[in-house]
Amino acid sequence: MGILRGGPPCARAMARLGAVRSHYCALLLAAALAVCAFYYLGSGRETFSSATKRLKEARAGAPAAPSPPVPEQARGSVAPALGAKAKSLDGGGAGPVDYHLLMMFTKAEHNAALQAKARVALRSLLRLAKFEAHEVLNLHFVSEEASREVAKLLRELLPPAAGFKCKVVFHDVAVLTDKLFPIVEAMQKHFSAGSGTYYSDSIFFLSVAMHQIMPKEILQIIQLDLDLKYKTNIRELFEEFDNFLPGAIIGIAREMQPVYRHTFWQFRHENPKTRVGGPPPKGLPGFNSGVMLLNLEAMRQSPLYGRLLEPAQVQQLADKYHFRGHLGDQDFFTMIGMEHPELFHVLDCTWNRQLCTWWRDHGYSDVFEAYFRCEGHVRIYHGNCNTPIPEV
Repeated sequence: MGILRGGPPCARAMARLGAVRSHYCALLLAAALAVCAFYYLGSGRETFSSATKRLKEARAGAPAAPSPPVPEQARGSVAPALGAKAKSLDGGGAGPVDYHLLMMFTKAEHNAALQAKARVALRSLLRLAKFEAHEVLNLHFVSEEASREVAKLLRELLPPAAGFKCKVVFHDVAVLTDKLFPIVEAMQKHFSAGSGTYYSDSIFFLSVAMHQIMPKEILQIIQLDLDLKYKTNIRELFEEFDNFLPGAIIGIAREMQPVYRHTFWQFRHENPKTRVGGPPPKGLPGFNSGVMLLNLEAMRQSPLYGRLLEPAQVQQLADKYHFRGHLGDQDFFTMIGMEHPELFHVLDCTWNRQLCTWWRDHGYSDVFEAYFRCEGHVRIYHGNCNTPIPEV
């Protein structure tokens, strides 16, 4: 979806709204289809949701477009696909091993900037991706019905290239927001920048409740923003799941700007020795959700995480930390991470090398480098707040 993480509050709120656009996602998906060994379209019974209230109202006022024909093997519901760790890799009669990636492509038709970002992201991801013969990359795209129609036409024009196996699964935004909204409605007042249109803001809490929405057969999934450029084989990122400590449910990198130093200012003022909002390595700078590893099965099995989703718990923590954010899931994970860091596996900064420097020029130049510093070979660049990504 190209959500911009770590940028200025107003600019990022506008960018997030602008990032939710329509038909062009099909053109981007065509690039994915061109390099995959075969194609897989989800049926009308998708299992994921993200839409805006305006989209829902617009759809209600217009005749519904007919669903495109679905290949025979895809009829019914989304085929069960297990997480990569769920099946043996020793080959001896083992079935395919599935790896799941999810991105959001909605309302992109009139957003040239989002289109350009998505081209870079998909081209670099697929060019470097390498999987074994028994492994399948499942690309999940949250999009509109109209986009699926265009993608259907494009796949007939683009012959598949030889390479690893790949399945493309579309999830209808309107259907799935209906499932997401009741789960996250209560927390949105704490972490949304909108003008009270909380139904539309539900999309920004996708990862928070994904374990309740995706099929239980999917054990792990990686959610990615669109403003990324990949410099390594994406399969390597899945290996980070093996590094989760007991109790950890989400893999996520630290925020690389003093965003939460700013957001937690009142708590920090009242607690001058706190680590909250401080820079690494000793501080807790918060998280950036541009790259997230979601162990869905661990999320489902965690009593602690289940309690933290309850409205009363969200309110209690928001009051304790005087927290009022505008970045959706990123804010939620940051807040609960201050209280329960054991829920998170912290990814190295090279897996989400954020490039935005907005806060350096807005009051935090004296401490900025302590947050922004990142040593090592960059695996994924993140051009948040519309920052150009280097060509290296």
